[in-house]
Amino acid sequence: MSRLSIFPDETATNTPDGLVLQLDSRDPAVIQAELSRRGIGFEHWPAEQGLPEGADQASILEAYAGAIARVQCDGGYATVDAIRMTPDHHDRELLRRKFLEEHTHAEDEVRFFVEGSGLFVLHIGSEVLSVLCERGDLMRVPAGTRHWFDMGPQPLFCAVRWFNNPEGWVARYTGSSIAQRFPRLD
Repeated sequence: MSRLSIFPDETATNTPDGLVLQLDSRDPAVIQAELSRRGIGFEHWPAEQGLPEGADQASILEAYAGAIARVQCDGGYATVDAIRMTPDHHDRELLRRKFLEEHTHAEDEVRFFVEGSGLFVLHIGSEVLSVLCERGDLMRVPAGTRHWFDMGPQPLFCAVRWFNNPEGWVARYTGSSIAQRFPRLD
């Protein structure tokens, strides 16, 4: 089940054990309302298509063609791909480190989780919002939003990703160490 935890960012100087929790909810309506108040889109859609083990990108995109078309119409996204991570993925450690650094994008980051889970952590104003996304969750993070993503040490997720730019995922790292001070997906 999806989960939203909100912390003040001034706790970033404390140890993870000393973090102050302002809100912790698994209620989809609360999650959607709290994220919406901060300009983040969050919806829960049916992720009814089961994917066979080892499904390639073409199979994943075909299985979710209807959802993909809906999002493309809403946002004018030129490029769509799918990322699937498993515990035996050869680049899992490298990708985890890359995604775990606070960064921004010049375009919206839009993800639909079709299996598994991942942790989006958003640094908005003076807050850090930790959003556990699971199968069926659609996140829309506006361009310029500071954030990081944790797929855990044994990743198991598949997400469809939409991009306005044909190069796909391009990050601008902030150089901040804040991501090291907040809970991870372990």
